[in-house]
Amino acid sequence: MKCSTKKITGIMLFLLCTVNTFAASGAELAKKLNLNAGDKASRQWERVFSSSDKLKEIGAAGLSDGEKSALKAYLIDHAADSDKPAAAGK
Repeated sequence: MKCSTKKITGIMLFLLCTVNTFAASGAELAKKLNLNAGDKASRQWERVFSSSDKLKEIGAAGLSDGEKSALKAYLIDHAADSDKPAAAGK
């Protein structure tokens, strides 16, 4: 039983690392979608990601769940009201 648990844990870690390697970063996705994190406060970004219509408006509706999570994290981390807001044009 212990051996199979270790194998399953190892496989899960491998898959997690593989997915993270191939998934685009939040910054890359924001650039691709022409989004500037500093254009909105973090609560505004939260609202965007809670609405499928707003996700369509910004062009993020077709992204995978992992890509949406990465994009959301980046936009909120660099929102206008964050400790490290994105500068305009960056």
